Amino acid sequence: MSWWWSGAIGAVKKKLDDDFNAAAGKYPSVGLVIGATGIVGMSLVEILPLPDTPGGPWKVYAVSRRPRSSLLPPPSDGFAVETVLCDISDPADALTKLSPLTDVTHLFYVAWANRESETENIAANTAMLRNVLDVVVPSAPNLQHVCLQTGRKHYIGSFDSLGKVKAHDPPFHEDLPRLPAPNFYYAQEDILFESLRSRDGAVTWSVHRPTAIFGFAPTSLMNIVGTLCVYATICKREGEPLRWPGSRIAWEGFSDASDADLIAEQHIWAAVDPYARNEAFNCSNGDVFKWKHLWTTLAEQFELEAVGYIGEVERFKLEVAMKGKEELWEKIVEENHLVPTKLEEVGNWWFVDIMLNNEEHLDTMNKSKEHGFLGFRNTRNSFISWIDKMKGYKIVP
Repeated sequence: MSWWWSGAIGAVKKKLDDDFNAAAGKYPSVGLVIGATGIVGMSLVEILPLPDTPGGPWKVYAVSRRPRSSLLPPPSDGFAVETVLCDISDPADALTKLSPLTDVTHLFYVAWANRESETENIAANTAMLRNVLDVVVPSAPNLQHVCLQTGRKHYIGSFDSLGKVKAHDPPFHEDLPRLPAPNFYYAQEDILFESLRSRDGAVTWSVHRPTAIFGFAPTSLMNIVGTLCVYATICKREGEPLRWPGSRIAWEGFSDASDADLIAEQHIWAAVDPYARNEAFNCSNGDVFKWKHLWTTLAEQFELEAVGYIGEVERFKLEVAMKGKEELWEKIVEENHLVPTKLEEVGNWWFVDIMLNNEEHLDTMNKSKEHGFLGFRNTRNSFISWIDKMKGYKIVP
C-alpha cells in the first residue's frame, strides 16, 4: 500500500515506531517549515519526522513568530524537531535566525498574514516570503525544493474582490489564468519564481492550492472547524439549538474541503517526487459534501439540536451574534477546566461567515492524481477527527 493511501485516516491517528532512530544523527532531508504553528504547519511538523515519511529520515526546523503553546505536547516528541522563533516580517530577524540553517534541503512555506485590504495583504505577504527566500536560497547550498501554499482565492479572487470580479467557472483546474484583480497569491508566485532564477534550475518548486482547511491550530485565523466547535459550545452553554448562519446555496449545494494532514502529505510528495517539480496543484479531499449533512454531524458531536436554513429573514452573521460573549467564554473555560483562551483567539467569526455564505465552488484533483499523488480523505471522518482533537486538547469541552 502506498504511503499516500496509508495516511487516509490522518497523522492524528498514526502510531509512531518507538524503535526509530536516525542513524548516527544523519538526515538525508532537512525541512524548514515557515508558519509551524499554523493549521498546515502543525501537520507538517507532526508528519515530517515520522519513520515512514518519504525522503526521510527528516530533520525539521519549525519556524514561527510565537512559541507553540506550552499547554500542547511537543511536536513528534523524541524526534528531530528544532523550534526557531523568528519574525519573518523583519528582514534583520530573518537574516539572523535563518542564515545559520545551512543544511536545509526543503522549504515549506505555509505562513500567512491578514491585513485590512488586499493592497496591504500583498505588501505584507510578499515581504515575508521575500525575506525568507533572500536568506535561505543563497545560504542553503543543498536546497532542492520550495513548496509554497496559496489557496482557492487564486480562482475566485481576494476577499476584497469577492462580488466585484467574476470568478472562474468551477470545477477549478490549475491551468486557469489569473483573474484581473490584485491578489497576493499571484504576487507570491512571482516572488518565488524570481528568487529561484539565481539557482539556475537547481532548486525546484511547487504551489499548493487548498480550499477550506479542516485541521487543528487553536488560534489560527483559518480554522473553520475550531470556530464552529466554539460556536457549538456556546450554543450548548446557553441552552440554544445549533442554528445555521449561512446561505441557502452553501446549505444545499455541494462543497469540498482540504484536510490539513492531506495538504501536508501533498507538500511532502511534491518535495521529493520528480513528477511534481515546477507545478501547481489543487489540494482537496477528493470527495464532496453538503453543509446540511455536516451541520447535523456537528450538532451530534456536541449533543445539540440542529436547525438548518429556514429562509432569508432568519439569516444572521456569527460576527454579530457572538459579540459580547467574551465573559461567557471565560466561564465556559473555567467550568470545564479548558486550556485558557480568549474568545477572540479561538472564534474567528468573520472568516466562517464568509465560508458559509460562499457560492458553490469545487475544484478538480485530476492533475494531482495524474502526477502520482493519490492521497484522499473522507470529509465527514476528517471533520469528526479534528473535532475530537479540539476536545482532546481541551480547547472545547
